[in-house]
Amino acid sequence: MKAIVYTEYGTPDVLQVKEVEKTKHKDDEVLIRIHAAEATKADCEMRSFKFAVKWFWLPLRIAMGLTRPKNLVLGGYFAGKIESTGKDVSNLEKGDEIFGTTKLRMGAYGEYVCLPASYTIVPKPYNLTFEEAAAVPLGGLNALHFLRKANIQNGEQVLINGAGGSIGSFAVQITKAMGAEVAAVDSAAKEEMLRRIGADHFFDYTTEDFTKSGQTYDVIFDMVAQSSYSACIKLLNPKGRYLMGNPRISDMLRSVITSSFTDKMAIFAFAGETAEELLALKEMIEVGKIKPIVDQVYSIDQAADAHRRVETEQRLGIVVISMRSHQSNEMPGHNG
Repeated sequence: MKAIVYTEYGTPDVLQVKEVEKTKHKDDEVLIRIHAAEATKADCEMRSFKFAVKWFWLPLRIAMGLTRPKNLVLGGYFAGKIESTGKDVSNLEKGDEIFGTTKLRMGAYGEYVCLPASYTIVPKPYNLTFEEAAAVPLGGLNALHFLRKANIQNGEQVLINGAGGSIGSFAVQITKAMGAEVAAVDSAAKEEMLRRIGADHFFDYTTEDFTKSGQTYDVIFDMVAQSSYSACIKLLNPKGRYLMGNPRISDMLRSVITSSFTDKMAIFAFAGETAEELLALKEMIEVGKIKPIVDQVYSIDQAADAHRRVETEQRLGIVVISMRSHQSNEMPGHNG
């Protein structure tokens, strides 16, 4: 089978399409024909071994490979079809159109992947293409996880920092569906897209500092690792919640003090990416409450270009790699 592989850490050019052995599923696993996979910032960080949060550099290097990567095929979020199932699998059948996550196994950058049937793999929303469905699990699962923890109430004021990324674009939509008023922070190029999907207010971080605006919030959802913890906490109303999607160790430690000794809460619990959450997202998509915002779809041969697009931070939504197409294809109606 074809797969996008990398045998050394480096620039997007280390990604190459090669023939690799097609694995066979175990009795409790399914073989999935991958139709599309999201190209994520995490994929780019693993490929280059450059991470926004530095504290886990050494354990990650040991786990991933000291001198070169152990796992040659990236890709954690996908959509596709069940090709075959093991004899002990009862929840999935051959031909099922599905989407989900490979967890730490990765491998979605290949034409096929074997995964335990117990993983987060659920039916694809009927009203999405495979490319659109592949753009859901990462951003949708993480956004839903954090926003549920915030227990957002109708009419509350919510600020989303890093609103134009995979997680942020879903967070804007889910927050609006919960009845809140949303302020989005990102670059000016993303303002029109973010307002179109529900942002009521917008801050261009390149020209203005939202922490000095004088506005306060009931909830701040922050995906930016370099944010000022103290400045964000000061912006919270009484009983406000600070959701940290990309925390530093120092922020984790400070969050314990904030949550224990003040009337505010700081939360950094990482998403479990459960099937229940993905099914909840599927339902929200099928009734029209949220949708994936796809920036551009690249073919398997254009994986390096997909990674470059992710790393520019100019993308207007989510970048997807299609295992079915052989030409770059912007998706009208979904790229903003």
